[in-house]
Amino acid sequence: MAILRTLLASLVLLLAGGAALSAATDRFQAFTTETARRLAVRRHPIQIPPVALQLQSGSRISLADLHGKWLLVDFIYTRCPTYCVALGGEFAQLQDILAKPLAQGKVQLLSVSFDPVHDTPAQLKAYMQHSRDRGLGWIAARPVEPQGLVQLKQAFGITVIADPASGGYTHNAAIHLVDPRGRLVQIFDENAPDLVGKAVLRRLAQ
Repeated sequence: MAILRTLLASLVLLLAGGAALSAATDRFQAFTTETARRLAVRRHPIQIPPVALQLQSGSRISLADLHGKWLLVDFIYTRCPTYCVALGGEFAQLQDILAKPLAQGKVQLLSVSFDPVHDTPAQLKAYMQHSRDRGLGWIAARPVEPQGLVQLKQAFGITVIADPASGGYTHNAAIHLVDPRGRLVQIFDENAPDLVGKAVLRRLAQ
């Protein structure tokens, strides 16, 4: 009987632990903070603040000016030798994949620099040219005010850590989908432009 009671108690604890883990990980789907955040964004979209931006052309806009379109947003700094180079190439590929809705003004690609002191409009333009910009539906920008950058990093979940050894930054990389109402609704891994393009086309077809 003592052994049976011990086994039953162990089973109860195991079930309770499993239930707690399921709840804490959103039914076992979220095993990392990033995964949990991506699930949360899909269920509870985040309104993006109307931050003022300066474009690669030198002109200024507010993010609110882009409402009415689906936005694909990434965060870069032009001196980055790794992720940002890849993201630039992926945005160029997305210009091909989404050529029709980009031409129709239904979709906009936006690269935002988190290094606005260095990334002048000229640097942003050069970054796009180096990435083989097709000249269709892609803009690069830097926040006009420091507080605007803080707001964007918080809303999009961007982590940026200065790397004194290289003079650059360590940062997370992703492509973010913002709906026509200005809400962050989905986050994609970088290095998957085909997946991103298909997801946007599905939403446009709904």
